[in-house]
Amino acid sequence: MTKLLNVLGLATCGGAIALSLSVSNAQAQEWPTDDVRLVVPYAPGGTTDVLSRSVADLLTEELDTNVVVENRPGAGSTVATGRLARGGQGNDHTILMASPGHTIGAAIYPNLEYDPVEDFVFIQNMIDIPNVMVVPADSPYDNVSDFVEAAKEQNMTFSHSGVGSSIHMSGELFKTLTETNMTAVPFSGSGAALPALLGGDVDVSFENMPTVYSHIQSGDLKALAVTSAERSDYLPDVPTLNEIGEYNLDQFTTTAWFGLIANETFPEEAVVVMQEALQEVMEREEFTDFVDQLGARKGTLAGDEFKAFIADEVARWDEVAAEAGIRQE
Repeated sequence: MTKLLNVLGLATCGGAIALSLSVSNAQAQEWPTDDVRLVVPYAPGGTTDVLSRSVADLLTEELDTNVVVENRPGAGSTVATGRLARGGQGNDHTILMASPGHTIGAAIYPNLEYDPVEDFVFIQNMIDIPNVMVVPADSPYDNVSDFVEAAKEQNMTFSHSGVGSSIHMSGELFKTLTETNMTAVPFSGSGAALPALLGGDVDVSFENMPTVYSHIQSGDLKALAVTSAERSDYLPDVPTLNEIGEYNLDQFTTTAWFGLIANETFPEEAVVVMQEALQEVMEREEFTDFVDQLGARKGTLAGDEFKAFIADEVARWDEVAAEAGIRQE
């Protein structure tokens, strides 16, 4: 009898476990119960917007529900991000395509009403695009060391696409690490900054790969280095800044990253569903082709690893912003 009761107990326990797993799976499968909103914290037409629309189309197929893109530009992405942070439970079907503006914005605007790390769930880093240190074709500098030595003796100018952009902050980081004389020259976007660089009106820029790649190939610009941790497959003969071996540049690694985040109250089952769907998206041929067109690499960070990366970026850009005197109190 005791043995029979034990068996029945195990069976009941096993049934309870099976029921629990079944309920858990059912809950996970219940999400999404509505359309998913993918917020782009910038105006239509830029890299963040184009990437988001590509991801939304593929996610719509994977989730079997509509993924609707919504543009909410303002204050270097902090307007849309702040709204997401304040949304609480009302954002259980809302995600946002974050980029360097998420961490740089926190450095430039230290009095934000949200915590860029703790108030969000970090779902998946989608892509990383290197910046390229480029000079005009007729520049006398053919390598980073020659440029740095010259910039220690005379003032250099570097163009960027707007205060707080990854292009701007890459220049400020370079200036800080190398202790060189460099003046930032702002433009209203890369479209305006590029002609000045091509024409030799500025000495250098740290532009996104897609913006300058064709000009490097044509010989209109010279690539001195890429800013990623490893050499780019698209510019295999161009060194990374961190392999230069001097001027503190071993500390220089940065990319224009893009990844999906949500409010901290985003349901755990929704995170699981999203991460699984995004892995499928990132394996799709359409996504791979899109990444190749940008000269980018697929992201590898998700969850806690993605969050740790964000925390490190916030700390780094906070130091750079303070050194450059570009904080907006």
